[in-house]
Amino acid sequence: MTTAEKTQRTVSFISQGQAAMDGDGVRLTRIIGTPQLDMLDPFLMLDCFESDNPDDYIGGFPSHPHRGFETVTYLLAGRMRHQDSVGNNGVIEPGGVQWMTAGKGIIHSEMPEQENGLLKGFQLWVNLPASDKMTAPSYQEFTPSEMALEDTNDDCRIRVISGKTNKGTLGPVINNYVNPTYLDVELNAKHEFFQDTNEEHNAFVYVIEGDIQIGDKQLSVNTLAILSRAEQLAVKAVSNSRFLFIAARPLNEPVARSGPFVMNTHEQLVQAYNDFRSNNF
Repeated sequence: MTTAEKTQRTVSFISQGQAAMDGDGVRLTRIIGTPQLDMLDPFLMLDCFESDNPDDYIGGFPSHPHRGFETVTYLLAGRMRHQDSVGNNGVIEPGGVQWMTAGKGIIHSEMPEQENGLLKGFQLWVNLPASDKMTAPSYQEFTPSEMALEDTNDDCRIRVISGKTNKGTLGPVINNYVNPTYLDVELNAKHEFFQDTNEEHNAFVYVIEGDIQIGDKQLSVNTLAILSRAEQLAVKAVSNSRFLFIAARPLNEPVARSGPFVMNTHEQLVQAYNDFRSNNF
């Protein structure tokens, strides 16, 4: 089937998110997880943190628990150190990613490994199916040099975190829970990007730099666009641009969430808090 014959994803919702504060006073923009956009199944939250003022980030995210979902930290600038209750310890650098499956429970921290300069990146929360919420905690962590990079004659550069591009470049993160696609795309002005998609998957684009066009909608920097379901995404760069494209299989299950825990029922949330208080993670 040619590109012209495939159904095209269009923009169905646009948001700029809202200013928020999390951790120990970290200023950020909450893009998913707001009253305007509570979630996009299976995506529970998307935060963008970006500041060259240390006061906005130096407090970091001290030790805190999670259960029932996955956290994905992707850095564009700066360095962050993570530590957790099962012995993991490392530093995430620009272009690196950490995909943590909290599962039945983990306590971790993410702290800036710098005292000044720009810190910029994203944290995405991805829900786990009911059948896997109590799986053992695990990590997939990749340095910038381990990331998959697709570079086509200087017009388009794609960093592939998970999923596969139309040219076959495969991201290092393996996730059979929701089969996600997570791409960081740089596109020169007037050029186009095409990505085949599973038409049953929910998907969105977030513009990091420049201006892009999807169908008849032009999107500017710091804009989230939820996409309709279809077989392909086509993006045209109005100016030199950079954007995230993220998609995954929706779970279509009940969601009960409170703070750092995401379960399916209120009773499971109560159990999560009880287990945390009794050191039973």
